[in-house]
Amino acid sequence: MNRRQTLLGASALLISPSVAPGSARAVTPDEARAIARDATIYGFPLVDSYRIQHSYFVDRGNPEFKSSWNTLTNTARVYTPQDKAIQTPNSDTPYSFVGADLRAEPLVLTVPAVDKGRYYSLQFIDMYTFNFAYVGSRATGNGAGSYLLAGPRWKGTAPKGVKSVIRSETDFVFVLYRTQLFNADDIENIKRIQADYKVQALAQFLGQPAPAAVPAVDFIKPLGTAQERTSPDFFAILNFILRFCPTHPSEQALMARFAKLDIGVGKTFDAKALPAETRKAVEDGMADAWKAFGEYKATQLDTGKRTSGSGFGTRAFLKNDYMSRMAGAALGIYGNSQDEAIYPVYFVDSAKQKLDGAHRYTLRFAPGQLPPVNAFWSLTLYELPASLLFANPLNRYLINSPMLPTLKRDADGGITLHIQNEAPGTGKEANWLPAPKGPFFMAMRLYWPKPEALKGTWKAPALQRLT
Repeated sequence: MNRRQTLLGASALLISPSVAPGSARAVTPDEARAIARDATIYGFPLVDSYRIQHSYFVDRGNPEFKSSWNTLTNTARVYTPQDKAIQTPNSDTPYSFVGADLRAEPLVLTVPAVDKGRYYSLQFIDMYTFNFAYVGSRATGNGAGSYLLAGPRWKGTAPKGVKSVIRSETDFVFVLYRTQLFNADDIENIKRIQADYKVQALAQFLGQPAPAAVPAVDFIKPLGTAQERTSPDFFAILNFILRFCPTHPSEQALMARFAKLDIGVGKTFDAKALPAETRKAVEDGMADAWKAFGEYKATQLDTGKRTSGSGFGTRAFLKNDYMSRMAGAALGIYGNSQDEAIYPVYFVDSAKQKLDGAHRYTLRFAPGQLPPVNAFWSLTLYELPASLLFANPLNRYLINSPMLPTLKRDADGGITLHIQNEAPGTGKEANWLPAPKGPFFMAMRLYWPKPEALKGTWKAPALQRLT
C-alpha cells in the first residue's frame, strides 16, 4: 500500500493539518485553488456516482430510471450502446440493481442456489464508491442464503435465518448484481434466477411492524458529465452527498481543510456568492485536478506502472489514495475489486500509440495463454470520448470465453482477434471485433481471476497495429 501512495507523485493529495472551519470569503485565491483541486479529486467519484443513481432511483422521467429505493430491478438482457448512464458497462452479464436507503432499517437480500458453473455476484458499493462487500460465486459460493445489509447507525443484531451482516459506512448503498449469460438461448435461465433474487426490509423479513418512517430526502439535481468537470456547483452537490456519509476518522483533518472553502458536512457552498477572484480560483483548481488526473493516467496507467485494480476496493485497500479512486470512477465507475475481477485495459498499442479505427489491429493469444480465470473472460470495445459501447452492424460489442467454440484457431492452436472498422475478410469475421472510425479503447475482463493473473505471472498480450 505504501508503494501505491508513493507512486502518486505530483498527483497525490496534500492534506494539511487540521484547521478550524471558516468562510470561503476568507481564503486567499491560492488557497482556494489548492483546496478546490484536492476536493475535486476527492469528490468526483461521489458526485458522478450520485449522477448515475439519481437517474436510476430518483428521476422517474429519466430513460435510465430503474425503480424506487429498496426495490429490486432485473434487466434480463446485456447492455448495448443505448445504455448511456454508466461509462464502460460490461455486456457479458445481465444486471440487477438495488438502490438501498438504509436510514430507517436494514435490508435482507436473499439469493437462490445458482447452478454450478454459472458465475454471479452482488457487489456492494457505498457512496464513496468503495466496494465494501461481495456475495456470489467467489465470495460466498453458489448456494442459497440471506444476508443483512445495515447502515452506519443501525445497532441491532443478526436475526435467525441470516448468514451474515454486511455493514455500510454510508446511508445509501448501490448493490449491483451480475448473472452470467452463456449465449442468447440462455436468457430464460437468467430470468428464472433473477426471479428468485429477493430484497426485503428487515421488519418485513421478520414479519414485524415497520419502524417509523424517516424524512423524505429532497434530492438535489445532479450535474451533467461535462459540467461535473468545470462547474463550481460540483461542491454544492458534494456537500449534499456528504450529509449521508459520516466522516471517517482518517479524514477529519482533510474535512477540516475543505471546510475553509465551505466544503463538507453541514456546509453551504454557494458559487454565486463567491467573490469573482475566489470563484476563478475554484474553477482553476478544478482544472488542476483534471490535469493531475491526465498526468496520472499517462504516467501510471498507460505505462502499466499501475493497474485498473488500483482504483477499486475497500477503504482499507485504497488507503486514502484519492487519485486512484478518481481514476477508477472516471475510467470505469463501479469496477470490481481485483479479487473479483481485473481489467487489463488497452488505451495504446504495442508502439504506445493511441487506438483509432483508422488503423487495423490484432490481438493474439498464444497456445495455452488465454486469460486464466475461474469464471470467464471478455474483451470489450468502447468508443471515445463517451466510453460507451460502439454500435455496429454485427451488434458485437465484445469477444468472450463463451464464444471460444465459434472462434477460428490459428495453425498452432492460438487465437488471433481482429480489431478494425471494416470487415477483415473471409475466414476472419468470426474473430472480428468491430471498431469505430475514430478513437476507441478496449477493456479485458477477467472474472474471478486465477493467481497467475493476480500475481502478474500471466500478462495480457500486446495489441499489434497492422496499418
